[in-house]
Amino acid sequence: MAEPGPGPGPEWGGTHVDSLTPGCSSLTTKQLQENLRAVKRQQRPLRLLFEIPTSRIIEQTLSKHVVYEVVVLRSGSFDSRRSSVERRYSDFLRFHHKLLQEFSDELEEVLLPRKLFTGNFCPEVIAERRAALQDYLARVYDVRCVRRSSHFATFFTEREQQLAHALLRGGQFEAALEQLQLVLEMEEKLLPWQSPALVVPTLSALAVCYRDLERAEQAFAAAQRALPVVRRYGLDRHRVALLDLLVDVGYELGRPVAQVQEELMRLKDTERGQVSHSLKELVVQQFL
Repeated sequence: MAEPGPGPGPEWGGTHVDSLTPGCSSLTTKQLQENLRAVKRQQRPLRLLFEIPTSRIIEQTLSKHVVYEVVVLRSGSFDSRRSSVERRYSDFLRFHHKLLQEFSDELEEVLLPRKLFTGNFCPEVIAERRAALQDYLARVYDVRCVRRSSHFATFFTEREQQLAHALLRGGQFEAALEQLQLVLEMEEKLLPWQSPALVVPTLSALAVCYRDLERAEQAFAAAQRALPVVRRYGLDRHRVALLDLLVDVGYELGRPVAQVQEELMRLKDTERGQVSHSLKELVVQQFL
């Protein structure tokens, strides 16, 4: 995927000076300067910003550990959605080792804060560790090939995907929906730097949950949103399953589904003899 570049579009502000300066001749120098500053702010490229504002100690029967709240924000545009995950130091350590296996040269000067063996639960030490981990994420993100890698997205979504799919498999569809919506919000923040295919498993799982909760409109909308991405990236197993759900739910809602049904039959003819799975069967097999 191309890196966000200059010019109008979702990654850059595309506002023209003229659109912010009506009647330029009647404006004061100060007003013109303020308008130009506003234009420059809007034309800055999108970036991800990371904050680790809080942490907490979790005590278990035989151990205790610190978890850090990692908040992800977009710069370059007004971002009111607070997307966050909780990660332990061991999660950062695994993430760093995976990155080094693939990008050791690029990350030669990016160091993860060292593991501590004493003082882990001292408030001053925890505060220092929060700041150091926040700086680490910023430096990792600055490496272009890393922020576009699957490891980067996995760090921010995999644990929550595993929880959501476990809830789904257990029939706890409302709880799974809540978790999946959080995952989708995080994925949407990552999309300028990740393949759009990133959201397909999440949208598919959302469609399944909505379908089982008999919320047909929302099931149809989730499947409909996933379908163009599935077509574009040749995800044929998901394509057949999504089309099947769209035909089924479309009839229930009284939607025109003739074209979707024709596409489905054409694909099934092409794949004759191969085993097809329902969307629910595909979803429950993921993130085991």
